[in-house]
Amino acid sequence: MLSVLSDSFFMQEALKEAQKAFHSDEVPVGAVVVCGNRIIARAHNQTEKLQDSSAHAEMLAITAASAAMGSKWLEECALFVTLEPCVMCAGAIYWSRVGRLVYGASDDKRGFMRYGKELLHPTTKVEFGILYEECGALLSTFFTQKRII
Repeated sequence: MLSVLSDSFFMQEALKEAQKAFHSDEVPVGAVVVCGNRIIARAHNQTEKLQDSSAHAEMLAITAASAAMGSKWLEECALFVTLEPCVMCAGAIYWSRVGRLVYGASDDKRGFMRYGKELLHPTTKVEFGILYEECGALLSTFFTQKRII
């Protein structure tokens, strides 16, 4: 019998990626792409490491998922990300036609929802707040430490 894994399970996997970013002194955002109840791509922010302002977790995960699928379209996939995507990442989600976006913490300053769900493809379903507290706590800890230094 095939068991279906929960959104919380996949967000926990995204949080593991965010932890990698945290330990690399990157803004701790992680993402996983799921297709057919299995993870096909994982990524975390690497803007400092790659010296590339576009190296957000979502962008890297979408690129890896497209390679894994052999397609630029990700309509059958779900993207789990620990922080609400920015406008740039929302554009990538739009153009890759991600079927479902699930994010943990909201980003009131830079999140795409400041401009509305219209930034995403009309067929993309959106859910948020999965492991909200855990996702937000990691970000808060990171930025608190930055302010102390």
